[in-house]
Amino acid sequence: MIIPLFVQKDQYLMPFADTINRRLRIAYEKEKQLVGKTGKLVDFANGHHFYGIHKKEKTWIIREWAPNATNMYLLGEFNNWQPEEKFAFNHIGDGNWSIELPHKYLKHLSLYKLYLKWNGGEGERIPAWAWRVVQDTETYIFNAQVYDPPSKYEWKNPVPAVEKDFVPYIYEAHAGMATEEYKVASWDEFRKNVLPYIKDAGYNTIQLMAVQEHPYYGSFGYHVSSFFAASSRFGTPDCLKRLIDEAHGLGISVIMDIVHSHAVKNEVEGISKYDGTSYQFFHDGDRGEHPAWDSKCFDYGKNQVLHFLLSNCKYWLEEYKFDGFRFDGVTSMLYYDHGLGTAFTSYEQYFNSDQDEDAISYLILANKLIKEVNPAAISIAEEMSGMPGLATPHRQGGIGFDFRLAMGIPDFWIKTIKERKVEFWHVGDMFYNLSNKRMDEKTVHYAESHDQALVGDKTIIFWLMDKEMYFDMSVDKPNIVVDNGIALHKMIRLITIATAGNGYLNFMGNEFGHPEWIDFPGQHNNWSYHYARRQWSLKDNPELKYKYLCSFDKAMLNCMKEYNVIAKDFPNALVQNIDDQVLAFSRQPLIFIFNFSPFRSYTDYLVNVPAGKYKIVLNTDHKDFGGFERVDETVEFVSLPLGKGSKEHGVKLYIPALTAIALKKV
Repeated sequence: MIIPLFVQKDQYLMPFADTINRRLRIAYEKEKQLVGKTGKLVDFANGHHFYGIHKKEKTWIIREWAPNATNMYLLGEFNNWQPEEKFAFNHIGDGNWSIELPHKYLKHLSLYKLYLKWNGGEGERIPAWAWRVVQDTETYIFNAQVYDPPSKYEWKNPVPAVEKDFVPYIYEAHAGMATEEYKVASWDEFRKNVLPYIKDAGYNTIQLMAVQEHPYYGSFGYHVSSFFAASSRFGTPDCLKRLIDEAHGLGISVIMDIVHSHAVKNEVEGISKYDGTSYQFFHDGDRGEHPAWDSKCFDYGKNQVLHFLLSNCKYWLEEYKFDGFRFDGVTSMLYYDHGLGTAFTSYEQYFNSDQDEDAISYLILANKLIKEVNPAAISIAEEMSGMPGLATPHRQGGIGFDFRLAMGIPDFWIKTIKERKVEFWHVGDMFYNLSNKRMDEKTVHYAESHDQALVGDKTIIFWLMDKEMYFDMSVDKPNIVVDNGIALHKMIRLITIATAGNGYLNFMGNEFGHPEWIDFPGQHNNWSYHYARRQWSLKDNPELKYKYLCSFDKAMLNCMKEYNVIAKDFPNALVQNIDDQVLAFSRQPLIFIFNFSPFRSYTDYLVNVPAGKYKIVLNTDHKDFGGFERVDETVEFVSLPLGKGSKEHGVKLYIPALTAIALKKV
């Protein structure tokens, strides 16, 4: 038996080598079944070139897969939205249906949909392979739409060059709520108003949420109905392409949240019971129902489903030039119980009979396909169980994601802030939770994402300040709660990024301490947009303290990039003084020192360092960051031997309360 490389490096995985090999073999055999002995996934995943609507010289041709259907008709204004034999599809075998008709029936922006019949029922459907779906603003009815502008979008900028050890500094964004106005913003508004800010702030990657069409705006884009359609509520396909194109021109990569973990239950708008069966795309019975998300679960063992999902991956990379994906809900895919209520405290829980090996096989194939389409594209798994091998390369026997989101870190921060007063924060426990990762995987650290900002929870800044934010954010109004909150907000972000396992993420607005929570319009709030927007003016107001956090975030990113900190070796603890609440660690070429005590500042505090002279390159107490300028940044620190004849050296530092500094050897 050949032992995968990542198993060889972890003796605790050796008992599960057979299981890991079986998973790899299942994926390999499935790939050969799909593509043949000499084929490639990139040639297999072309469903979007066959299915859906396509324009020929004199006709339109539309193809769909509906194996249980007995009849299929095209509906539109040309037949008053009533099924007619003149517009009936032909069954062309293997559950596939096709219709070809002259251009006069469908033009640019024409609306259409399908009418299906099956034994025991019938109904309207949005084509599963539709590239464009729109909702009527008065009737709220969804229809597919022909998108055939006079000229195709011409890409202007090359895709940014991505180095082998690319470090993504990710700005997680939702275009619709990226406005201060009480409305749904557009791709164009995001491109004009937010994109330049992201560039200036220092982020090199945008993670766009809610790209795939979804019927309910408040789902945050996670209840997808049309997998190949970019959400029309934000603008046209060309508007999205222009946004991505201009981001590329600024040297920014754009990845999208792709939802292949489940689908919306809607039948008319979505693909649930598309051909009258519950099992066309999904599992039949209870296994096809997600108990926590009220959605449908894909059957990853069915070849046609793999064709649909793999083609979907290729489509977004090919048609819109996305630079990769953040796969949503991977934990839900991996386990039959979706990982609900499981603590995942032993390796046995990753390799017993509770895993969906068809889903694991799909993820292996999806990651392989992504690299075949674009070797520089990245994939990130939103996965909380910690399954070994998930973000390990294929050549080492892993599932093949480039990165894993470190989902335990925001949970750690919220739990720490909620349950402990600052004076009792345990720096040893903190360093362990922030640096605990598998060495064979790259992780993306984040203090909070959109998840922590949703209504019912609080952002970190709100946990730290609460109601004081409403009254005491003026620069000329001292408030110890606000001042301590600002200090801790900076320190939490700095230690999170400084310990990161090769990537960092921030949700838009959180970098400047955006107040309150996210709550999309619905019946519960009388369809208000008050909390479904970003108050950008707060960071630009010179009279408010939000500007300090914004300035620090920019300086922090610039420091990380200038010294290429998180692309290099792992953090090495130098000081973990629990009583003093002082933590120091090295991350080449910098040394980070944190004093989390809210009451005690330390003079001549000894920190072990390699012999040499040091200067301060980042200081959270700087006045531009809302600090009190207690640190003299002009001082250079010369290390001294820790004892007579000792080869170990140290520097003595002044470390004010609630302050962090970064040193670099001169």
